[in-house]
Amino acid sequence: MKAYTGYYDRSYKPKKTDLICQFYVEPGCGLSMKKAAERVAAESSVGTWTDLTTDKKRIAKLKAQVFEIKGNWVKIAYPIDLFEEGNMPQILSSIAGNIFGMKDVRNLRLYDIHWPEKLMKSFRGPLYGIPGVRAILNTPERPLCGTIVKPKLGLNEKEHSKVAYDAWSGGIDIVKDDENLSSQSFNNFNKRITQTLKMRDKAEKETGEEKVYMPNITADVETMIKRAEHVRDEGGEYVMVDILTVGWSGLQRIREVTQDLKLAIHAHRAMHGALTRNRKHGISMIAIADIARIIGVDQIHIGTGVGKMSEKKEEVKNTADEISKGFLMEKDHIMSEQWRYVKPVFPVCSGGLYPGVVDKLVKLLGNDIIIQAGGGIHGHPKGTKAGAKAMRQAIEAVMAQCSLKEWAENHKELKEALRKWR
Repeated sequence: MKAYTGYYDRSYKPKKTDLICQFYVEPGCGLSMKKAAERVAAESSVGTWTDLTTDKKRIAKLKAQVFEIKGNWVKIAYPIDLFEEGNMPQILSSIAGNIFGMKDVRNLRLYDIHWPEKLMKSFRGPLYGIPGVRAILNTPERPLCGTIVKPKLGLNEKEHSKVAYDAWSGGIDIVKDDENLSSQSFNNFNKRITQTLKMRDKAEKETGEEKVYMPNITADVETMIKRAEHVRDEGGEYVMVDILTVGWSGLQRIREVTQDLKLAIHAHRAMHGALTRNRKHGISMIAIADIARIIGVDQIHIGTGVGKMSEKKEEVKNTADEISKGFLMEKDHIMSEQWRYVKPVFPVCSGGLYPGVVDKLVKLLGNDIIIQAGGGIHGHPKGTKAGAKAMRQAIEAVMAQCSLKEWAENHKELKEALRKWR
């Protein structure tokens, strides 16, 4: 094979067994789109910058093929034999590895991935997904509401559990740790789990509703396993993992552990902005969420489109569709996908949310979302419990197809929230 040539064939028809990537490409070094795309395909499969004396004719069958170029959008098909089944780090070392540092591309973004069935089956997928989470909470239709204990760091175990109790007793379904709370000197993990789950039980008894706590187990893999086991032993049903900072292999291992422990996984996307924020370079949130679904998280943060995060509404909507639908038609540079047996994942909306935007979120994304507010609950003028009531009242208004303003006339907590965050 000649260096960087023979990797473009617009007549190529992808095989059912091919993994396909949609890239956004801006050529560098004065290259044409065709040459830049070929170099991405070569470097992410079997090619390199010069001819090789070690090359074999049979290796040509493993070449990635550029088969579509539309403006700056490029589709590349990869033969399945390039990949090790069930090994996400290896797959991403190929399709999202050295190519981002090449001089031949000024900008390069991995936007979407289409998975062949054989590779898809080599990962576990979600244990619960949307139907299972709804069953845990015995809430079949409405959006779920959640909160993060705030301030994110500094509270001790007793204070933390009290904030959680106030939120649950006010009507919140889900309470979780923030991404950087693990087991600090002021808040020990094991003590926090024990005390907070006791408050969960108390809130369930008082409200007659199911409640869940999602403790952050993020650490080295062995510590995460011990923490997950402790959560199970204390009667917990969930763990939270910062999926990017623990890495894909760490997430795969925890997914294996939660299978036996029967624990659901809440995926926090801490550090995603380093990969996703530049809309011309890096990896899209759609692709990250797509990977997390195949490995097997049950819910994942996707942004809001209406809060403090940078994503546009269409990006958030597309990410939600990618993880929550069983079949996707091709649109907006997202490829069609048949998810087959892989359960749908709950989109979690978070980042600058408060009761006054609930109607906009549901209009954008539908009822199969988790609306998660931190400051928008704990910042309520009357405190956490009132903030939780206001959030639940906003959801009730939307389900009753009533405007928030009108509903607030008979619900003082919502009225106060709308007044504060006008």
